[in-house]
Amino acid sequence: MRRKISAVLAAGVASATAAVTLGSPPSAVAIPPGPGTTPTGPCALRGITDDVAESADTPAGFARSSGVVRALTLFIDFPDAHAPISPHARFAEFFPAATDYFRTSSYDRLSYLPIPLFRWIRMSRPVAAYGIERGASFDPASDGGYHALAQEVVRAVDGIVDFHDYDVVNILATPNAGPPATRTVLSVTFSGGDMGMRTADGAQFRNVSFIWSRQIGASAYRVLNHENAHSFGLPDLYYNDARRAPPPAGHWDPMDEDWGPSNDFVGWHKWKLGWLTADQVHCAPPRGTPAEHTLTPISVPGGTKIVVIPTSPHTALVVEARARGLLEPAVCRPGVLVYRVATDVPSGRGPLRVVDATPRSGGCYRTDKYVDSELSDATFRPGSTYTDHTSGTSVTVLTENPDGTYRIRVTPARS
Repeated sequence: MRRKISAVLAAGVASATAAVTLGSPPSAVAIPPGPGTTPTGPCALRGITDDVAESADTPAGFARSSGVVRALTLFIDFPDAHAPISPHARFAEFFPAATDYFRTSSYDRLSYLPIPLFRWIRMSRPVAAYGIERGASFDPASDGGYHALAQEVVRAVDGIVDFHDYDVVNILATPNAGPPATRTVLSVTFSGGDMGMRTADGAQFRNVSFIWSRQIGASAYRVLNHENAHSFGLPDLYYNDARRAPPPAGHWDPMDEDWGPSNDFVGWHKWKLGWLTADQVHCAPPRGTPAEHTLTPISVPGGTKIVVIPTSPHTALVVEARARGLLEPAVCRPGVLVYRVATDVPSGRGPLRVVDATPRSGGCYRTDKYVDSELSDATFRPGSTYTDHTSGTSVTVLTENPDGTYRIRVTPARS
């Protein structure tokens, strides 16, 4: 969940406490970044620039998303919710799994190094006193909320750590603080804009994720991947405006459903994050002659990953192949995924929507009650064609090749 920062605080904070050694996990080995590139060209659609969005370019203020990313990891508990486990045990719920996930998803272009301060930082008030609930803000005018929590955390570690050294900050709350994730998800990220909060050494306190409770399933750690992806500039794909509607992307990207079995990022997000090279993205003109493309599944390094077909200055159809893989164990219908991207639609309002090749089928993955199954069979198989009725563009899946790639034909709308 992403909360936009709109309030500004002028805060001076004091350094405190005795020196504590920062941990360096065994997985903290830098991986040389590959030649990923930021999106350019006519298919790199512009759009919202003051918040997380599907815009191809990510504004200044967000964390880097390729190369080496250093993540300060802190641990908090409360007078009425003493941590029942060690900070090492809480850390192990997320690492090295989250690091490995980013390494695999980015094709070795993101080396995510969590640097933990292995001690519980006791907050001064009971959990309820801070008023933490879904949608709570970072408001300096309030005596509670995330502003109050952040002030206490920064005071506790200023002088121990230099915030200039980190790209993102993870604050892991003791898992017995607040409601369980099956009742409500409280984890939240404040990213991008200046939070107005400075540490004693003048560093900005931003791109911060607060992780609460525990999710369920074999890959419950991915709540952290989801939250940190906000710091990299990605929006929420699920609806957060209380509308009663099916998930727009379902389990095809962790910015919609990040629970249950693992699932990988869509190719558009990998391009936006700098994990794809220019030759892995084919830009198909909205007018012209039909053209064929060979797609290598997202789960397999190398090859063409996405075909982007602009349908307006701020919208596009994106086509990619999905197959079962290390981060895709629940793919039950391999094939070609088609989705619409809108770079002028805000986070939480459906900026990316998957086209369902088999609407109202109930889906093919029905073994996890917490995973919405309807879109699990959304992929198009050889012999099928999708025509976008707004733009008139058609995508036909021609063949599934012996090597697992898919041959498709894009037929632009008539001029």
